[in-house]
Amino acid sequence: MDTQILDNLTEIRKLDVKNMLGSLESLSKQAEEVAQAAAELNLPTDYKNIQRVVFLGMGGSTLGAHIIKYLFREEMLVILDIVNDYHIPAYVDDKTLVVVSSYSGGTEEPLAAMEEAMSKKAKLVIITAGGKLAEQSRDLKIPAIVFTTKNNPCNSPRMGLGYSVFGQIILLSKIGVLKINQEEIDKAVQTIENYNGIFGVVNAQADNPAKSIAVAIGDRSVWCVGAEHLSANAHVVANQINENAKRMAGYYLIPELNHHLMEGMIFPKNNPQNIIFILLESVLYDERVIKRYEVTKTVLDKNKIGYVSYQCQGKDKFSQVCEMLVLSGYLSFYLAMLEGIDPTAIPFVDYFKQQLKK
Repeated sequence: MDTQILDNLTEIRKLDVKNMLGSLESLSKQAEEVAQAAAELNLPTDYKNIQRVVFLGMGGSTLGAHIIKYLFREEMLVILDIVNDYHIPAYVDDKTLVVVSSYSGGTEEPLAAMEEAMSKKAKLVIITAGGKLAEQSRDLKIPAIVFTTKNNPCNSPRMGLGYSVFGQIILLSKIGVLKINQEEIDKAVQTIENYNGIFGVVNAQADNPAKSIAVAIGDRSVWCVGAEHLSANAHVVANQINENAKRMAGYYLIPELNHHLMEGMIFPKNNPQNIIFILLESVLYDERVIKRYEVTKTVLDKNKIGYVSYQCQGKDKFSQVCEMLVLSGYLSFYLAMLEGIDPTAIPFVDYFKQQLKK
């Protein structure tokens, strides 16, 4: 494995033919763009009269909803649910805000679920870059946040997280489900920009945690561990490693993993050679969770399974979530560079979609 490529922009560009690097560097611009679009959204007054929020979408299009669920769970007074499927829950009614999120606007699962939501007279909002959803928003007079893709040059939905995360946060703020002001949004955008400098290509491997973690992973599968406000970030890490690095990765959450995974480390006996854990740590966690991380490390040590610990540097929860959004994108990108592959191409996802059309 040639680790020198991580500091060689010329060689990186040879592999990164769709310019995913440009999308990574534009995450803060995505947030700014969708914030403007969301601010201009006009919603009927009865949209504030809701009891629950349901997000419809697949893959990267609902990662923002996962982040909202864990980041703001101690503040939200309405129920939030996420549907990654063709059908909606039976409880959806006219007191339910249904957010239909699809980057392409043509994802079949949320389109099907939206039809059911309409039949239940749910209050609908669409978030998309175009496609059939944008058409339906115009034809059916459904409120919509429609963004361009100019700040996502590789045009991969999973690399447009600035659009989904901030679009969904600001939407819920406008409705009154979340209490977040423009100053907090601006601070989050600046946090993303700051960590672009830390994790970006121009920062050499010796001083770059994203590059160092990628090198430490080597040829192993990855299990990411998160907790509390960083729970969704563990999901994002796994998702982006799957698609960008074409690598087996998944995630677990503390304290839940401590009730079963401890015994799952023993077999197969080649686990130490084949897997590595990434531990997302924070001084903002509950003290009991922090202790669980420490004991989890000792269990990993006893089973001779490697791990990399990343201690978030942000001073508040929102800043740490944004910090991890930047780190996960670059980490998966650097893994792809070490593997010598194009990070944007998703041949098996494309194959699967083609087979479904037959």
